[in-house]
Order: sequence, then structure tokens, then C-alpha cells
Amino acid sequence: MTQLDHQGGVEIVSRPAASARLFQNGAPAASRAFRPPRLARLLMAGMLLAGQVAPGHAQPAPGGAVPSPWLSPPALPSTLPVPLPGGMPLPSLPPALQQDIMQRIMEAAGPRDAPMPAAPPLPAQALPSGAAPPPQRPAVPPFPQPLADPLSPVEAFFATRLDATGLPPGPPLRQFGYDTFRDLLAAPAAPPASGGLPDDYILGRDDEILVSIRGRTRQNQTLRITRDGTVLLPDLAPFPAAGRALRELRVEIEERVARELGGSEAFVSVGQLRQIGVFVAGEVVRPGLQSLPALASVLDVLAQAGGVKRSGSLRAIRVEGPRGSRVIDLYSVIGSEPGQPDLRLREGERVVVPPLGPTIAMAGEVTRPGIYELPAGTASQPLAALLRLAGEALRPAGNRFLLHGTDNGGRRSLSEIGLQARLRRGDAVVAQAALNVAAGQVRVVGHVAQPMLRPAHGGGLRALLADSRLVRPDPYVRLGAVWRVDPATRVRRFGAFDLGRLLQGQAELPLREDDEVILLSQTDVLWLASPPVQRALRGELAPAGPGAMAAAAECPALQSLAIAARSSPVRFAHVRGAGFPDLGAPPCPQVFLDYPALLPFLLDQAVLVSGEARLPGLYPILDNTGLDQVLAAAGGHTDTADLSAVELSREPLEQAGAIALQRTLLDLRSGNFAAVRLSPRDGIRIPRGFGDRDSGPVTLMGEFLRPGIYDIRRGERLSELIARAGGLSPQAYPYGAVFSRESVRQKQQDGFNRTARELEQSLIQVAAGQAVAGSKAGGLDLGGAITAGREMAGALREARAAGRMVVEANPVILAARPELDVLLEPGDLIAIPKRPNEVTVVGAVLNPGSLQFTTGWKANEYVRASGGAQRFADGARAFVVLPNGQSVPAGLGAWQAGGPPIPPGSLVVVPQDPSPYETWGFIRDLTQTLGQLSLSAAALSVITRSSSR
Repeated sequence: MTQLDHQGGVEIVSRPAASARLFQNGAPAASRAFRPPRLARLLMAGMLLAGQVAPGHAQPAPGGAVPSPWLSPPALPSTLPVPLPGGMPLPSLPPALQQDIMQRIMEAAGPRDAPMPAAPPLPAQALPSGAAPPPQRPAVPPFPQPLADPLSPVEAFFATRLDATGLPPGPPLRQFGYDTFRDLLAAPAAPPASGGLPDDYILGRDDEILVSIRGRTRQNQTLRITRDGTVLLPDLAPFPAAGRALRELRVEIEERVARELGGSEAFVSVGQLRQIGVFVAGEVVRPGLQSLPALASVLDVLAQAGGVKRSGSLRAIRVEGPRGSRVIDLYSVIGSEPGQPDLRLREGERVVVPPLGPTIAMAGEVTRPGIYELPAGTASQPLAALLRLAGEALRPAGNRFLLHGTDNGGRRSLSEIGLQARLRRGDAVVAQAALNVAAGQVRVVGHVAQPMLRPAHGGGLRALLADSRLVRPDPYVRLGAVWRVDPATRVRRFGAFDLGRLLQGQAELPLREDDEVILLSQTDVLWLASPPVQRALRGELAPAGPGAMAAAAECPALQSLAIAARSSPVRFAHVRGAGFPDLGAPPCPQVFLDYPALLPFLLDQAVLVSGEARLPGLYPILDNTGLDQVLAAAGGHTDTADLSAVELSREPLEQAGAIALQRTLLDLRSGNFAAVRLSPRDGIRIPRGFGDRDSGPVTLMGEFLRPGIYDIRRGERLSELIARAGGLSPQAYPYGAVFSRESVRQKQQDGFNRTARELEQSLIQVAAGQAVAGSKAGGLDLGGAITAGREMAGALREARAAGRMVVEANPVILAARPELDVLLEPGDLIAIPKRPNEVTVVGAVLNPGSLQFTTGWKANEYVRASGGAQRFADGARAFVVLPNGQSVPAGLGAWQAGGPPIPPGSLVVVPQDPSPYETWGFIRDLTQTLGQLSLSAAALSVITRSSSR
């Protein structure tokens, strides 16, 4: 590496130590310098040819910052170190030529293929006192380009003009060809050219000639053409080489070697090429003198100059020199224009890039939209030439070209032009389709392996579905839909075909242009009986419950169906009364999202299958379809079906326009279902055969020998079920049996709600002063009584009824009195407790609780054993809840003699004195409420104890 001081001193050091050697005031920072004789000669020659820019006058970098003198590449000195005041000044040369001379000096100092090491930061001792270390300059591309170039004035002009054309949004049009130079700058530098040169290459001064002699004499010579244009070959006289073609020089050397060195052959090639200086002017990024290899072209010199500005012309570049001037059209190089321009450069030539000429724009459906320059010297060009530059239109025919131009008054004008129309400066052409419509095609969608787009060649659907694997498994074969365009009105309507017969080769569907064939799946058809469809048939769009999906909002087909059902209530009468359960909300199938009008069409074509079919539902069919095919789609009939009374409902249209519903019973025990021909809107109901087995279980709990869940037959009684369970255990207490039934529970729950309402009405009457006279005179706390009554009504609404019935469960009594043997229903629950040994006293007594059962004791004795009645107890209205669920008066009054004996497991209830409320109706409500709550509590207590055992 070479280091130069500010005073013109030069020291050449080896490459490993080059990064550590700097000069300060002409003194080296390290030793071990060497000066090879050949390198010294090259250095002196370079100093005679070039000058150096002083470090204090460093040229600014492209970004505007002045690079550090310590990190600048080495440069030639500005003066020769001769014994003259100030030295001998050297002529100034372009920076490119200076860099080339320094490169040759550095190559002579070390291996040619070794890369130049980057200058490391200066050590602290090598810096001037008080000087800060110079900043490190990051490695950047030689000519950085912005990520998104701003629009040039020409590009902004056409962007504004094309805004109103209705083109799809996209990037604005850019000027064609200018990105070529950016790509050339971004590409890595090519190695110096050597060998493989064309035979017509013109040699010049400083070209390197490689001569290899084989034969009697063996030698390899590397020769350089001297300044006087000659070549000095050892043992041969000098001969001229500059200005001659490589072919001529090769022939002459071969002839001379063969003539003067007998028995030897010469092989001639070219080594390192010379550098030529070319001046670039005009609309380029960096005009000035550029140093390039001798084989460089016009593109190379333009790239080295930073490329052509977007304000410069690509079609009128002038190359001027001693041999005349020529104009180069780069569109023939980077575009599709004809011609083979001469891009070679010669010593002394200069390249001039004039301003941009007239431009026109091509947008729309072409291969290469952009802004193009007109040829040099022309004011207009036909549209066909512009299309050739843009790569032609995307479609071979059916194009229309809209011209956005300017009239004579400067106003924008729009017109449609042909290929021979002439375009002028500022015109913009948009290529569009004359008729952007599809022709001659059909689509097959739905339950297929993948949607198919096929030509409508006049054939049928059977040919398209020749490969059965195109249809996905589990299709609905009884009906497919075709969405067809009416050629007269261009309105689409649905048609139907039998997919099963078509796949078997028994039918055909002729296809027309623009047909869309829709194949359905079994899942699509089963969705017709779903709750969202049933709600839409009733004209409802809201989901059934808060947790259900809002199917109407997510499925447009449901909205179409609801509107059709409301506008014509009788239209879907055959499917509205299907009676399918309203459970869940399955999602809308994709086919109904794509074709919302398909749902009403399928329901119009549907047959209702209900009853004992494995898959009850709505099945679209064609007219005259056999019942066997419909039952096959519904999975067949169940084993419990009664085929002797199959009901067929039909709506034949009479001549008068009336639609009368006809029902027919069919005996199909023979299995001849194919004889029954169905039509759309028919209904098939397959009844269930009569059987003794009932539709639900009965639960036995408690003191049975074999408790559990039992199925029952119709008309089975309690005694029969007890016998099936093995009878009762010895500890069973049948008098306390709890018999719960769901229908009774619902009635009791309704009674609780009704009693709560009556209680609240009584409270309102008391608050309004409509109670029995004298209530105010007593000074009672009426507000507290109303609050207590309101709380009682709320507790009554929240209470859950047990559904208990008073039944006889003793098998002995049932055998003696069959009229007491209750008929069982599905869902009944029978709990037999163990024989209890206590009686419970609750209410207005001093110590409520359970007492041991004593034979013969009456209610007053159990109340006395509980501490007696409280001060405000109402003994006259005390009652007893017996173990079987009945309620009887307790008989605590003086004239009632204590009542009957109390059986074990009974509940004695002593109510409060109702006098604070002063209303007989209110007392009646409270008494009834307490009695019902006591019954429910007792029943639930027995059931709980039985289930825990």
C-alpha cells in the first residue's frame, strides 16, 4: 500500500504494515520501508502525469459531508520534490485518472489479486496533540438510490391525467428505461477484461500484450505498448502496435517469430487493457471526465456517471469525437425498438445526454405499462408503435384504446382510437377490454372435489362427471340444481335434475352457456329441517334462545326465506307444520351462503317425511319420484313403523284454482314402495305401530328388594311394579310412601305461583285500607305485616314443588282394594321410607323439634311435650301432615278433644295467630301457603333420605 505525506514525500511499505504507517510532516510512523526499483519508476511516472488534491481541500461526499483526510484513499502529490521553492507543479488530471494511476502503483507493490485492506483507525500516539480520532466512514454503495424515487415532473403530470380514468388503484406509471442504470450501479463490479477479445479490437498505448513462444525457444513475455505505439519483443526489432487491430498484430508476431526464431511458434493474447478517458455531459447524475477500460460501451460510461436523469433523453444520446458524431437510441438496447446502435467508445470521444423529448403514456391491460419517449426528431407516433414498446396488449383481441389527450384549446379530451392513430406529446392511452365478460363456459360447484370451470361445448353434464371421483362422497342424488340464464330476459332461474339417474347413465342434462350446476350433499338437505329454517318459515329472524347463533344475520338465505314466507303464507304450508324439534342452531351451509335464493327453491320442491323414518326431514325431489327413492334418502323406515297405514298428503290443483288437501292411507306391508309416485309438496307420514311398551322409565327408591329404574308397559299398575321389584323389605313403611309425578309437579308449581299472586293482591288490599274494619284501631304494625307477606310470596315463587300424590302403596291393601291401585306414567318416582320412630312439631311452640313416637298420643300431647303453644299461637287452626301426604286438623281446640292419634312420621304444624293482619282472606292464603310448603318439604325430605340409602 502507498502512503503520501502533505509535503510530497512518498513511502512504499509492505501490505501487512501498510495500515500502521502514516506520515506526519514528512516523517514515517514506522520503519522497514523499501523501494523496489521498478515501483519507484512507476511512481515517478505517475507523479509526472497527475496531481493530488490536498487533504485540506477534500471533495465533499455525495451526501454533502466532507470525508476525513485520514480515511481518504491515497492520491497523487500536487508538486514534485525538486530543489525549487514550492516544488514543481504538476498538471491537474481528473480524479478517475488519478485513481487509476494510484491503483497501478499499489498493484505493483503487492499481488494483483490481493484486495486493498481498509485503513484502520489511527493510534492515539499518531494523532496530533488535541486532535480527536477521526470517525469511521461506513461502507455504502457507490451510488445509493432511495427506496422509493419521487415522481418526476413527467410522471406527476401523467399520474394526474390518469386519475380520472377509472383504472384500478395501483402504483403510478414510471418512465421507461431509467431503472436500468440503477440496476447496473447495484451490480458488483466486473473484473478487468483479459483474453477473449474480438479480433478487430484496436490496440492502443498502455495495452498489455502476452506473448508465449514454444519450440526451439521457450519464453513468456509480458509487453506493454509504449508511448510511441511500439512493442519491444526480445531478440526482435521493435514494431508498431498502436492503432492496429489485434488480428493484424497477432499475425505479424507469429510471422516474425517463425521467420527469425526458426522452429518456434508464438501465441499472442491481450492481458491488462488500457484506460481511456471519456467526457460525459448533459442530463446525467455526475457529469465530467470518466476513466474506463478500452472495451467500455456507452452504457458503461453512463452508469459510471450515475445514470441518466429522468429529465434526460434515452433516444437522442450523442457521441462526438474525432471520427464524427452519431446518435444512439437506447430503446433499441433496453427496449423492443429495431436497430443495432454502435455503443463502442474510443479515445477522445465525449457523450452528451440532451433533455428529455416528447413523451406519451400507456396504461391499462398491457404487458409493460409506462411512460415512453418519442423517437428523436419526431412529433408523433402511431399507437401500434407504442403498443410494441409496451409489450402489446394482454389479450389478443377484443381490446379498446381510450385516448386521454388535449384539444387545441388545452382542454382534456377523451376519444377511442385505433392502431393507426397518431399520438403526440402528453397523450395517455388506456387499454381496456371491449367486452369484459366470460363466454362459452359452465361451472360445477357445491358438493364436488373442487369447483370446475368447463367450456360449454354443447354437450351435457354427464360427460363432465364421467369420472365419479369428481363428486364428493355422500351426495344428495335425488335432486341437483342448475342456475340458468334466460336468453330473452337475462334473468337467472333455478332448474332441477336427478343426479342419481345422471350418474347411472339413465338421464342427461344439456348444458348452455353461463350455466352453474349446483350439487348438494346430505348435510345440505338435512339442514332444511333445522330450527333456523323452521323459524324463518314462521317469518322469524331472531334465534330461539340467548345461547343460539344468530343464523339469520349470518345466512342471507334465511332472510330471503322469511320474506317469502311472510309475503305468501300458504306457499310453504306443506313444510311449516312439520313439527320438528326446535333444538340447537346449526351453521348455514356454504352453498346457501353462495346462492341465497336456492333455499326457497328447494323447499318448493320438497317432500315432507315424518314419523317413523330414520332421518325425518324435507327432501327435494322431481315430479314422479318413487317413494322408495325418497325413503332411501331418509335412511329407510324404523323397525317400529306401521306400514299398514302410511299417510300420503297431497295438494292437487283443481281447475277452479282451488288447492284442496287430500289424505290417503296406503298399505305398504308388501314393500312395493316404488309404486307410490310422489310430487313436490307431498307429505309422507309413517306411523308407529301400537305397542305395550311405554315411552319412559319409572324409578323405585327406598325399601324395595330390588330398587332401580324400570320400563313399563301401557296400563301397568303400582302393585305390578312392586311385584317386579321383589316386594317391600321388612323395614318398609308403605304408609309414608312418596309418589312423585311430573304432571302433578307442574300443576303444583302453577298453584304456588297463583297463590303468590293472590297473596300479593291481599297485601295490596291491606295497604289500601280495604281490610276488615277495626284493623287501624288496634294500632298494629301494618307495614311489618305487609313486608312479611311479600317475603312469603317471594319464597313461594322460588319454592320447587315436589309433585307428590297421595297414593296407597301397601301391597296387602292394594290386593284387597284394586280401585286404589294407581296407573303408572313414564317419569313417575316411588320412594318407600323405613318405618320412622318420631313425630315432628313445628310452628308456634316453645321448643319445635322431633319427638319419639308414642302409641296413642294425640296432637295436643305432642304439642305439650314440645313446651306448649306460644302466646300468639292459633291452636284452632293447627293441622297435621300425615306420612302419606294428607293434611288433617290437629284438634287442639277445647271442643275437639285433642284430635285423632298421630301415626309415626307425621308433622304437627301450629300456626301463628293471624289477628295482626285482620283479614280472613289473608289468613286463608297464609294457611294454604304453609300447608303446601309443608307437604313439599316433607315429600322432598323422604325422597332425599331414600336416595341416600
